[in-house]
Order: sequence, then structure tokens, then C-alpha cells
Amino acid sequence: MTERAHLPPPRSQWHDVWQQFRQHRGAVLGGAVFLFIVATVFLGPLIWRIDPALIDIRARNQGPSLAHPFGTDQLGRDTLARMLAGGQTSIAVGLTAMLLALGLGSLIGVLAGFFRRLDAPLMRLTDLFLSLPLLPLLLVMVMLFREALSTAFGPETGIFLLIVVAIGVTSWMPTARIVRSDVLALKEREFVLAARSLGTTNAKMITRHILPNVLSPIMVSATLGIANAIITESALSFLGLGFPPDFPTWGRLLNDATVYLQDYPERVIWPGIAISLTVLAVNYLGDGLRDALDPRLRGR
Repeated sequence: MTERAHLPPPRSQWHDVWQQFRQHRGAVLGGAVFLFIVATVFLGPLIWRIDPALIDIRARNQGPSLAHPFGTDQLGRDTLARMLAGGQTSIAVGLTAMLLALGLGSLIGVLAGFFRRLDAPLMRLTDLFLSLPLLPLLLVMVMLFREALSTAFGPETGIFLLIVVAIGVTSWMPTARIVRSDVLALKEREFVLAARSLGTTNAKMITRHILPNVLSPIMVSATLGIANAIITESALSFLGLGFPPDFPTWGRLLNDATVYLQDYPERVIWPGIAISLTVLAVNYLGDGLRDALDPRLRGR
């Protein structure tokens, strides 16, 4: 009894995951940088109250100063205010498109792995989407539905919905394949066979036994999906097919700045650094989560 009293309490799985995650310095630094960027772009306008759409021709093409730390653009608009507003849009697009892609990929992956009769058609559908060229498909979707959605929901909300749906429906395939492979292995495990022998329905089997055990690859796909969505939105905005010119995003700011690259190179540097730091931080975060959630790597 005395020896049992001195035994340490059993640790939870999430405690081991956190301990492993803390040992990955790149992941901790990436998570801190990403949280800092998110806090800056969403809380920064509460401190820096300059309107990003305010035009001041007398202050146009100014360099960094106390009044405008990042300078001004060709219309005299404050670059720092536009960077903060553009960051809100870019990160919102990344998070929303990631959730859509994650939901589609997880649903198709679970259905394909759990129901044998759905495996072949769903995987062939996945292969079909993987074979499509991503950028031309996105350009076609934007060109076809841009005007209709802008008329129905307004130029800003319509383009936001279009970009999110376009990125989401073209980036769910890796998640679906990863989730399917895990479900195929899980449904032959002893606890799943025991639940099936007790008469558990398929819906309860999936929600109670399958989904909780495939959260690890889903979480890793979520972090990497944010980076992919931000890069895709920036590419579309850089090509001039994203949001309207007066609605800033990091990709749009990069597109506007290329015309003045030789005279004002700092205009390209600010959005470029923001996109690179965000994507790099999210990638490191996903790398750390993958190592922490993999029991084979835990403790190394």
C-alpha cells in the first residue's frame, strides 16, 4: 500500500503530446510567430486607427516615417494600415478555406475507408481532382462565378466566398487520402471489432471510435492547409483575380507594389515578409504537431 501511494498519477495522452511538442523548438517558435501575427493583424487596428482606404494625395509615395512607419502608396494611403487590413483578409481566407477543405477531406476519407462499396468511386474522384491543374482550374472558377457572386453578395463578400470555396474544393484531396488510410487500419482493430459485435451502429462507430482516433492527421492537415490557402489566395490576388483593388490583401499589396519596384522596393518587402513568415511559421507548427502526435516518434 505504501509503494502504491508514492506512485505518480498516470499521465494523459495530451500531456505526452504537449511535452513532445515543447521539445520541437521550431514548432514552438513557429506557433509563437503565428499567434503574434494573428494578434497583430486583428488587434493592431485598435491601436493604429488610420483608415486603410483614406487617400491623401499630398502624402503619396512617402518613405517610412513616424507618421507612416511603413510609408505610403501612390495614393497616399498608409501602408501599415493596409498591411493590417490585408492580413485580416488573408488569414481569414486561409482559416475558412482550410476548414472547408478539412471537412470535405475528412468526410470523403472516412466514408471511403469505412464503407468498402464507396472506396473505389470516392478514391477515383480523388484521383480525378488530383490530376486537374490547380491554378488554371482556380482561374476558370474565378472568371465564371466572379460577376454572379459579386452581384448577389456584394463585391467583397462575393469574392471572399468565391476564393474560399475555390481553394477549399481544390485542396481536400491529401486529407482524404490520409484519413482513408488511417480508417482502413483502425476498423480492423480489436476495440472496433468489439464495438461491432455489441451491435453498435455505423454512425456511432464513426463518431465515437473512428473520428477520435484520426484527429492526429486531421490536425496536421489543418495547419498545412492554412499555409496552402494563404499562398493560393496571394497568388490569385497577385494575378489580379482576387479581391477588388480597393480591398487590400497581402497578395493584392504585392501586385500593386510591383509597378514601383525599382523606385520603392520596400512596398514589395512588407507583404512579401508577411506572407513568408506566416507560411513558414505554420509549416513549422504543422511539423511539430506531426511529430508530437505520432506515438512512434514520441520521446525521441
